[in-house]
Amino acid sequence: MTPLRRRMIEDLQVRNYSQRTIDAYVRQVAAFDRYFGKSPEVLGPEEARLYQVHLLEKQVAWSTPNSEQSK
Repeated sequence: MTPLRRRMIEDLQVRNYSQRTIDAYVRQVAAFDRYFGKSPEVLGPEEARLYQVHLLEKQVAWSTPNSEQSK
């Protein structure tokens, strides 16, 4: 597990998120990573915006990034 992923999981646990929610968030960050082929550590706000546009173009429900991996 990368330090970034560990930190994200720890931060979500500290905020008392359920394990199911944590798993969903980790899957979404992994999908974001795969879309750009780069670690989220080197991606910024513009890439986040472009990824949101990509999800909207695929007509993914807006709640999907918060609940489950988009296909």
